[in-house]
Amino acid sequence: MVAGEASGDLLAGLLLGGLRQRWPGLQAMGIGGPQMAAQGFQAWWPHDKLAVRGYVEVLRHYREIVGIRKQLRDRLLRERPSAFVGIDAPDFNLDLELQLRERRVRTVHFVCPSIWAWRPQRIAKIRRACDHVLCIFPFEPALLAGQGVRATYVGHPLAGVIPLEPDRAAARAELGLADADEVLALLPGSRASEVQYLAQPFFDAAVLLRQRRPGLRFVVPALPALRPAIEAAARRAGLAEGLLVLDGQSHRALAACDLTLIASGTATLEAALFKRPMVIAYRMNPISWQLMRRQQLQPWVGLPNILAGDFVVPELLQHDASPEALAEAVLDWLRAPARMAAVREQFTVMHHQLRRDTARLATDAIEKTIDG
Repeated sequence: MVAGEASGDLLAGLLLGGLRQRWPGLQAMGIGGPQMAAQGFQAWWPHDKLAVRGYVEVLRHYREIVGIRKQLRDRLLRERPSAFVGIDAPDFNLDLELQLRERRVRTVHFVCPSIWAWRPQRIAKIRRACDHVLCIFPFEPALLAGQGVRATYVGHPLAGVIPLEPDRAAARAELGLADADEVLALLPGSRASEVQYLAQPFFDAAVLLRQRRPGLRFVVPALPALRPAIEAAARRAGLAEGLLVLDGQSHRALAACDLTLIASGTATLEAALFKRPMVIAYRMNPISWQLMRRQQLQPWVGLPNILAGDFVVPELLQHDASPEALAEAVLDWLRAPARMAAVREQFTVMHHQLRRDTARLATDAIEKTIDG
């Protein structure tokens, strides 16, 4: 298995639980993180080696990443696993899956690459690289079947883990927050490159928000490796006091908050499953931004908006993600409690649509792929 970032590690950890129920003697190894390790996964490399987004950022790490992929391919071809499961990370995994499948190793890709959003040319590679694709969104299998790719909708694993009614009071008690506090969760990303571009405008926006709403509390879940950069950005903004920085615990922060200012990515779907209104933001290297924007097929980048087919939450991207604009978008939510309640209802419907027995459905599909 290969998971290339924190969200992939979480998905793979949930999948491994189902695989181990089916096959108690399962041996799983490759590239992964702490959630996978908790399920007995043997990580030959840590998942954060692959946690790079954007063309320019990837180029800086290209030689190391290609070297890891070659070493992994050679080892897998020697050891001949029953199956290879790539968890998202399509730029890394699809090429690896293609090489493995050509040499008769069964390949499964978990999380359909977002060909419906951008880079539709990937479909030809998916068809050649994957024996089966496990889809987390209900509209994807039909799209893939039309292109000759076998696929199964397994639901989104997070929809089964996150409760339909999050316990806000318990999360606040655990974090030392009062029930009456107005709380904003700041999630500037799970990659170093995201924190580099988003942490400062997020904290600068928080300073502006505190001027307008002095009682507003801020909670920031931070991966341990990214915590120093996040705290440094907070100090530069003059926000060191009154800021609750957590070691991870993003789910607790989302359960406790009233709304969130959040980097585009899987975390936005988590926020939706916690029924939290949000402002989605993203910034990256300007060259990467121009290249990616040319290939974008839909007007939305945030997963909640893509699933809804509408701008149910605001998206502020690149130059539009200024501290002033971010602060104003957060204030727009706080001034409109009826709007906040309405989006919570939309997210509840979305949660039911995504809730399936993902581990069992995925394990069934993997078993059929191995036997087929």
